[in-house]
Amino acid sequence: MTRGSTVSILTTTKGLTGGLGSGMSKLVGVIGAGAAGLMAAGRAASLGKSVLVFEKNSRAGKKLLITGKGRCNITNACSMEELMANIPGNGRFLYSCFNKFNNHDVMSFFEEYGVPLKIERGNRVFPESDHSNDILKALMKYAQGNGAKFIFNAAVKEILCENNQVTGVKLINNDVYELDSVILATGGASYPLTGSTGDGYRLAGALGHGLVTPKPSLVPLETKEKWVSEVEGLSLRNVGLTVYNPEGKKVYQELGEMLFTGFGVSGPMILSASRHILDWDYKDSVLMIDLKPALDEETLDLRLQRDFAKYSRKHFSNALDDLLPRSLIPVFVRLSNIPADKPVHQITKAERRELVKLLKGIKLTVSRARPIDEAIVTAGGIPTKEINPSTLESKLVKSLYFAGEIIDVDAYTGGFNLTIAFSTGYAAGTNA
Repeated sequence: MTRGSTVSILTTTKGLTGGLGSGMSKLVGVIGAGAAGLMAAGRAASLGKSVLVFEKNSRAGKKLLITGKGRCNITNACSMEELMANIPGNGRFLYSCFNKFNNHDVMSFFEEYGVPLKIERGNRVFPESDHSNDILKALMKYAQGNGAKFIFNAAVKEILCENNQVTGVKLINNDVYELDSVILATGGASYPLTGSTGDGYRLAGALGHGLVTPKPSLVPLETKEKWVSEVEGLSLRNVGLTVYNPEGKKVYQELGEMLFTGFGVSGPMILSASRHILDWDYKDSVLMIDLKPALDEETLDLRLQRDFAKYSRKHFSNALDDLLPRSLIPVFVRLSNIPADKPVHQITKAERRELVKLLKGIKLTVSRARPIDEAIVTAGGIPTKEINPSTLESKLVKSLYFAGEIIDVDAYTGGFNLTIAFSTGYAAGTNA
């Protein structure tokens, strides 16, 4: 193909769906070969449409492959009520999409495409193999098996329109493809190294669409307390976390795993917690860490008494090995305000009671979220009021459709965001 050439509908449809010929099949362009784009491409092709997928990377599913630490939490095996409750970002917009293709349909789809699934804690659904590549292979089989064609290393420069109607796309190398409709599935602005660099916002904005300012969601948090850097890399398992917004209202509580970083905290619980304080721009919310959630204060006090009896001749700082990770002990001692060299047998009942409270609630104050390029998901995007919720077609431009993270919808962790991607991809592919 020569630079700047136009590929006609007749030329591009040839061979896409068994040589349908001119005028016999709508030509659909899908921009982005992530979870939403692949589902959209497969669905559109399965309905007899000729499909071209434009992907700026050299391969499909780059972000999909790293989700869930490479295990790919594809959905959540919960009820529809629970599904909606876990989508704080414009969940109601998705009712129509979920009526057509919901979380249980996602599970059925992958099992039909040869991917055995398993359900883990919190109804999280993973491939039995724990390999995200199995999910990608199934989606590629769905799309390519139904005739969709892929063009890689193909960054789209512009969506072409005439009389407020999509007519094609122009690539960054100025190649032009004539199309009947376009599905924008370029993702958000999180994980830019995977290709999610906000391209879709620019493409839609050039056609008159607005933008709800993208914010990081499901993101590590920075804290005002600097001692966290002293325990960088320390992972805590089976601890409790309670989160309060700046007004002191409890907004989240969970039991699970977290990680200390050089700037603050991360890990599964923290990422989930972050979405609950996004509306306050993350600032000044409080995290209370319960190091011993299985023990109430009375039981924990008895445990302390036994440990102190065991180490009665030692200094306070040397009597906590049975209770705490070694790297956390110096920090804990400072937070307790008990001198490190105080003999254990001299610790008073009042001091011991304060230690119990500290074990049940180490306080961290959030200063801000980490940058959006470290977030798992982008909150914000193309306003839902500009998109038909039944068809996912733009209300501003005919034959322009949206799918996935580019839309201003987002959810908590647990497979809910990929469910949105698959469901909106299915809907867009159906209607494009």
